[in-house]
Amino acid sequence: MRYGRLHGLETPVSRIILGCGGLRRDNMDKATTLLDAFRAAGGTTLDTAFNYGRDGASERAVGQWIAERSARSDVVIITKGAHHDAEWRPRVRPDVITQELTLSLERLGTDHIDLYLLHRDDPQAPVGPIIDCLNQHLTDGRIRAFGGSNWSPRRIEEANAYAASHGLQGMVASSPNLALAVATDPPHMGHATVSGDPEALQWYERTRFPLLAWSAQAQGFFSERGNPENPDARRHFRRYDDPRNWERWRRVQDLASRRDRTPTQIALAWVLDLPLEVYAVVGPGTVPHLEDALAAQEVTLTPTELDWLNLQETR
Repeated sequence: MRYGRLHGLETPVSRIILGCGGLRRDNMDKATTLLDAFRAAGGTTLDTAFNYGRDGASERAVGQWIAERSARSDVVIITKGAHHDAEWRPRVRPDVITQELTLSLERLGTDHIDLYLLHRDDPQAPVGPIIDCLNQHLTDGRIRAFGGSNWSPRRIEEANAYAASHGLQGMVASSPNLALAVATDPPHMGHATVSGDPEALQWYERTRFPLLAWSAQAQGFFSERGNPENPDARRHFRRYDDPRNWERWRRVQDLASRRDRTPTQIALAWVLDLPLEVYAVVGPGTVPHLEDALAAQEVTLTPTELDWLNLQETR
C-alpha cells in the first residue's frame, strides 16, 4: 500500500481510499468483510458522508465496524456534510455544518473526524463564515483537518486566502471527480470534475494540493461491464458514451493485455500515476473487486503511456 500525508493528520493516508457509500448496517457481513480486507491490505482511509444511505446507514456501519475491531487509532475517517437539500438548494452554512457534524460524530462513535469535507459548495456564499465555523470545530477538537468536495480551485483559493489573512487554518484537501473517462454531460447538481479540464489539472499539479479523486474508476467503465459493442453497456454508461471515451476504453484494453493486467488496474493506475498529489477513492462491492483495485498500485505508467491513454499521443 502506498501512503501520503495530509496536514493536520498523524495517521498516513492510503493512496487508495475505501469509499463506504454502499455499506449498510443492515448488511454488516458485507461491510465487515470489505473493511477487514481493506485493513489487512494496509488500507487506512475510509470515505463516507452524512447523507450516504438512509438515516446515515454508511456512517453507522463504519462506526460499528470501528467499535467491533477497536480500530479507531488505525484509520483515517473522512466524512462529508452540508450537501444540497432534496431540491438541490445549497446548504453550506455554519448552522448546517455544525448540526450535521455533531450527528456524524455520534453515528461514527468517535469524538473527532480526521478529515471533514464540505460535500458541496455554494459559489454565492461568502467563505468567511464557513472558514470561521470550521476553525471553531478544529479548536474544539471535533475535526483534525478540513477541505472541500466538489469545490473549484478558485473557491479553494478564496477560502484559503481568507484563512491566511485572519490567522486561521485553511482547507488541506480537495475531492473532485477525476478519472480517465470524461463524462459527456456537463457538471450538474453541484458536482465538480477535473476530468478533461487541463486548466484545473495544471492548478493541482502546480500547487501540489492534495486531490482525493471520487469515481476514480468512472463507475466501472473500464471493467468487464464496459464494451462499445454491448448495447447494455452503452446504456449503463450513457454519460460516458462518446467516441473519445470508447477509444480510451480500447487503449486501456490493449495496454492491459500487453502488461498482463486487468483494464481496471490500468485505468486506476492512470489516475494514481498523474504528476499530482493524488489519492483514489474506490467503491468495490466485493473483496475480489477490492483486490483488483489495490493491485493498480503495482502498475507504473510512463508519461508517454499516460498521454497515449488520454488520446494526447499516437503511436
